[in-house]
Amino acid sequence: MRISELAQVLDWEKSRASHRLARMAKRGPIAREECADDRRGAFVAVTPEGRSAITAAAPRHVEDVRHYFLDHLTPGQVTLPAEIAELVVRRNSTAD
Repeated sequence: MRISELAQVLDWEKSRASHRLARMAKRGPIAREECADDRRGAFVAVTPEGRSAITAAAPRHVEDVRHYFLDHLTPGQVTLPAEIAELVVRRNSTAD
């Protein structure tokens, strides 16, 4: 993803995103890749080290979401967010 697009998605100033990504790149989970089409632009990519960290964290993350969130809901409450999201997406896709 282009750094400018990531900053927009995160609702961060581009300078804040660039600074944070530079720090992450020094630690190794991401890499900055130059854009061949636009020398001013750059992409941020997950490195193999970063992918390994995500893979290692995933089981604990799933366990915590279940423990702190899902285990406190009824089956109907668990499905409600998906139903709401589907409705919103369907309505917005037909609005164009």
